[in-house]
Amino acid sequence: MSGALAAGWLLAGGAAALPAWLYLTGVRIRADGGRGWPPGRTAAWLLGCLLTGVALAPPLEAAAAGASGHMVQHLLLGAAAPLALVLGAPVTLLLGALGPAARRPVAAVLHARATRALTHPVTGAVLAVGGLYLLYLTPLYALSTRSGPVHALVHVHLLAAGCLFAWAVAGPDPAPRRPGTGTRVAVVVAAGGAHAVLAQLLYARAGELPPGAGLAAGEVEAAAQVMYHGGHLADLALLVALFAAVYRRRWWSAARAGAAADGRLLTS
Repeated sequence: MSGALAAGWLLAGGAAALPAWLYLTGVRIRADGGRGWPPGRTAAWLLGCLLTGVALAPPLEAAAAGASGHMVQHLLLGAAAPLALVLGAPVTLLLGALGPAARRPVAAVLHARATRALTHPVTGAVLAVGGLYLLYLTPLYALSTRSGPVHALVHVHLLAAGCLFAWAVAGPDPAPRRPGTGTRVAVVVAAGGAHAVLAQLLYARAGELPPGAGLAAGEVEAAAQVMYHGGHLADLALLVALFAAVYRRRWWSAARAGAAADGRLLTS
């Protein structure tokens, strides 16, 4: 195995294993304190870690030299892995694992005005989808194929922006002043429409876009189709996660209200 290949596997393994270990450490701390943690959230986080590792693994990195492979990688890093990671509720786990003294500054950051602006669904959509427009309609894509640091920064942006968008729309973590369900649905639909327009533009101008990439028209057309259909699936998954969270909150509210009513009847 060559040094570059070994380094690639080490990077992919570290990107999956380190956040998984940190998360499981938090789960263990809660368990040691007598507090449980939903297995479904742990499974979601570990799935997100696995998808991140798969996206960065040498076989997919090699496939990403082609336009279609790159689109698969971009969907994994920018949509699938972020949604799974967000459904793990990492902020809730962190706050529960920290002591009171360490919890206060984290809570202060969460309630800061800058954090509220950054975690708004519109901000997440602009960073996630706007970043794709910048990547494919400017020479940035071509530069990322020639420069390792730029390639890595594109990956970091895809994952970070995807996590921010998914967290703002459907994250189970508590968020300060999160917009209502209608607003979040509208943002997802608008972002999905913008994503589809970009895919159609790439298809219509295959051979010209991305600028300077020198890709064959047929290769770009195939990648645009992956982007178009994969983007719709990602939007659907995000909306399903959002409505599932709304349903759970309403079910728990109704259950608490019912239990309170039963308690009042018993004491009357």
